[in-house]
Amino acid sequence: MRGKIGIVVGLAAGYVLGSRAGRERYEQIKTGFQQVWHTAPVQKQVDKAKELGKTAALALPSALWDGAVKVTKAATKSGTPGEKLDAAIRTGKASAADVSRGAETTAAEVKKAADKAVDDVKKAADDAAKAADH
Repeated sequence: MRGKIGIVVGLAAGYVLGSRAGRERYEQIKTGFQQVWHTAPVQKQVDKAKELGKTAALALPSALWDGAVKVTKAATKSGTPGEKLDAAIRTGKASAADVSRGAETTAAEVKKAADKAVDDVKKAADDAAKAADH
């Protein structure tokens, strides 16, 4: 998906920079982009992405903290130093797996939100283009 967005942005930038129409065409494109950007569906997705980012930013530190607490508890249990170390390592590996799963879930949710946002932007751009034609 990043590749597709990069291609579109690159093509648009190349067109704008290489356009013989100059400043007038640039202003037209800029105005069209701003019209699409300020539509309700696009702003709704922007807000969702912001909220998802905040949630994700808060979820991972919590998982890391929980993992650190578990490792500390495992390392301070009674037993020989070797047993404590083994328990801490086992707990650390399990906690790392939890953090990894949390990160993967967060990344999947972000990708899903981004895909939805791109679809909404495309639809809004199509609607704006149709309205401009009429």
